[in-house]
Amino acid sequence: MINPTWTRLLSLSVVLAFTAKMGSADLGAISAQAADRPVDFTRDIRPILSNNCFFCHGPDEKERKGGKDGLRFDTGEGMVADLGDGQRAVVAGQPDKSVLMHRVRSANPDEVMPPKSSGKKLTEHEIELLDAWIKQGGKYASHWSYSKPVRPALPKVKDAAWPKNEIDHFLLARLDQEGLRPSVEADKYALIRRVSLDLTGLPPTIEEVDAFVNDADPKAYEKLVDRLLAKPTFGEHWAQL
Repeated sequence: MINPTWTRLLSLSVVLAFTAKMGSADLGAISAQAADRPVDFTRDIRPILSNNCFFCHGPDEKERKGGKDGLRFDTGEGMVADLGDGQRAVVAGQPDKSVLMHRVRSANPDEVMPPKSSGKKLTEHEIELLDAWIKQGGKYASHWSYSKPVRPALPKVKDAAWPKNEIDHFLLARLDQEGLRPSVEADKYALIRRVSLDLTGLPPTIEEVDAFVNDADPKAYEKLVDRLLAKPTFGEHWAQL
């Protein structure tokens, strides 16, 4: 029997080997794509600011530095506030006038941000994302937990008959965008084996397979998932992960 630990280590080794072989040209191509797609503050920008800037420019008044009242990157108002000399960290649509971009690109060790003493340094890709974000308006978004959920409209898809639920519309829309087609739907024998292994870590019994395969109810799969979630083995399996 294959040891799962060795399987994970082998997978990690493959990923690291692939990453090591990526040349600067590949990374440059990734960075160049930043300006060609909408930059999302929550997905793309907040992690950069949180990991590199919030310690000195965040909610902690005692640690906050910069500007006349302390520069803040954890609020929309703080990012565009006057730093005391008419300059602003973020000038919407104008990265060349944004102090943020000047500091992260500076070659002067006394100016560059994050400072060398922090042990942090932005990657070229992260800098390009910041640049693209400011060019696209530098819009700030509060943390998702403070935002009222809004149900998005279902995207248009080429094959309107394929989706079986709302989520399928989003999946198919992305496949359409990439010029791909969904895989052929698995049969019921494959479905019950996959979901059983995923949820409980164990294959289904013969009785469970027969019951599912012979269940003509359109919601047979939903009922199967509910039964698996109610099993003690579900909790036992996920407690080990």
